[in-house]
Amino acid sequence: MHVVEIENASKRSSIFIGERLENLAGYLPPGRAVVITDANLLRLYRADLPAMPVLSIGCGEAVKTLDTVKNLYETLVDLEADRSTFLVGIGGGVVCDVAGFVASTFMRGLRFGFVATTLLAQVDASVGGKNGVNLGGFKNLVGSFNQPEFVLCDLRLLDTLPESEVANGMAEIVKHALIADAGLFAFLEDRPEKALALDPATIETLVGESVAIKARVVGRDEREAGERRKLNFGHTFGHALEKIGGLSHGEAVSVGMVFAAGLSVKMGRLPAAAYGRITGLLRRLRLPVSTAASPDRVIEALRRDKKREAAGIHFILLDDIGRASVEEIEIRELERQVAGFPEILRQQESNS
Repeated sequence: MHVVEIENASKRSSIFIGERLENLAGYLPPGRAVVITDANLLRLYRADLPAMPVLSIGCGEAVKTLDTVKNLYETLVDLEADRSTFLVGIGGGVVCDVAGFVASTFMRGLRFGFVATTLLAQVDASVGGKNGVNLGGFKNLVGSFNQPEFVLCDLRLLDTLPESEVANGMAEIVKHALIADAGLFAFLEDRPEKALALDPATIETLVGESVAIKARVVGRDEREAGERRKLNFGHTFGHALEKIGGLSHGEAVSVGMVFAAGLSVKMGRLPAAAYGRITGLLRRLRLPVSTAASPDRVIEALRRDKKREAAGIHFILLDDIGRASVEEIEIRELERQVAGFPEILRQQESNS
């Protein structure tokens, strides 16, 4: 087990990579604690949870709503929870987002921690202090910045994940490598089969390095005023695809990264050979590199992106594998590029 710390002006957060769910009780402060989890986790691991109230929400992105939050508030009131109550979110990205948001807002804020049980949660959703729920189908439109006191990443729990969930997490690992660590990208290029098979040594390295990258970025920019925007690489286009439906988060981000990389090549920033390496690795990780979605529908979703500011949006481009930059692009120009994405994709594929 090793520990990664995130420390900034508001709070210190410790991520324990390789810790086990059954050791959770040792991380809880004295006093009362309440678990928020989902039905799948409860079915598989109820015996490993400490003796405390357990609130279960449904599974999947459809439950990440203000209605779910309201139900949890009401249950906490029924349990006579107070400001000394500690909340623990145990599950994947949906559980972490919802539990963190509830903890950040109930009684103006409770202390909380996470046990991240999916690869996506371990490398992304549980780390960095972003909590929130969807509104009207738009991802994380209502939320907060608030760090958990701890995150336990039990790597053994990944063995129960379906292949699609492993691929989801791999997309975020690729993102971290592309924006900050060419060595991590090369490491993954050398062993995609071991990564998908959850080889213990490989997955420990991938999770550890991804968390370390995100921790460094968040430690310097907690509230996404500058450098943290780079963590959105692939997400502007990706979130639009998620809104339309048909793709999981990791799949949508994978296509979003291809779009951003293709645009980077078109703008003379990224070498065409690097684009070929990116699409090649994504394919080997069983992630999509194109979409049949209507450009008009993608554009409509982009217009409501929460990162939009006036007529522009902060878009993340690649200067090379391991180096990203933030560029403010006018919405109209981005929409024009989205409309031409199929052609960009064909052109870059023929060049790479």
